Amino acid sequence: MADKRYIVVEGPIGVGKTSLVEMLGEEFGSRVVLEKVTENPFLPRFYSNPMAFAFQTQMFFLLSRYQQQRELAQQELFSQSLVCDYLFAKDRIFASVNLDEDELILYQQIYSLLDQRIPKPDLVIYLQSPTEVLQQRIRMRGRSYERDISREYIEAVNEAYNRFFFNYDETPLLIINTSEVDFVRRPEDFQDLVREIRRMKKGVQFYVPLGSA
Repeated sequence: MADKRYIVVEGPIGVGKTSLVEMLGEEFGSRVVLEKVTENPFLPRFYSNPMAFAFQTQMFFLLSRYQQQRELAQQELFSQSLVCDYLFAKDRIFASVNLDEDELILYQQIYSLLDQRIPKPDLVIYLQSPTEVLQQRIRMRGRSYERDISREYIEAVNEAYNRFFFNYDETPLLIINTSEVDFVRRPEDFQDLVREIRRMKKGVQFYVPLGSA
C-alpha cells in the first residue's frame, strides 16, 4: 500500500462502490472518503424530471466534489492514505449523459478550470456490472430518491462509464467485472483482490477472480 496512498473505487450507480471502499479502508488502515450524494437538494427532482433539473443537479455535484477534493489535497494526502468512492472525472461521465449540447459546453468550460487543481489517485479500481444487476441492487437498497430511475437511464450511465474507462489512461487502472465476485460475502474473493492491488503497477489490468484463472 505504500506506493498507493490514494485509491479510488469507481463504477455506475448500484455497482457496490461504498461497500468495497469501506472494506479496503479497514484492510489498509486508510481514511475512507465517501461522496456526499444525499446533500444534493436537486437529486430527487432530477430523477422525477431529468430535463428540468439536470444542469442544477450536475453543477451542485461538480462544485461539491471539487470542494471535497481540494480539502483532501490540502489536509490529508501527505499524512494519511485514502480510499475514496468516486473519481473527480466521474462528473464528466454524468454530464455527458444528462446535459444538452449548450449546457455541456458551459459545463466543460467550468470543469476544465477546476480539474487542473485536483490531485490524481495512485490507483483507480473500476467496477463493472450488467445493467440488469445494477437495477436489482438499486431496488434492494431502497433509497426513496432512486425509485424513479428508469432502466434506460441506468443503461445510458453504464454505457458512458464503459466508454470513459475504455479510453482512460491518467492513472493505473484495475478493471473488475463484479458479476463473478462477491467481496462482501466471500472473504477469499476480497483477500485475492487485496493481493492484486498490492501487485498492481502501471497501465491497465483486468482482475481475474480467484479460481477462474
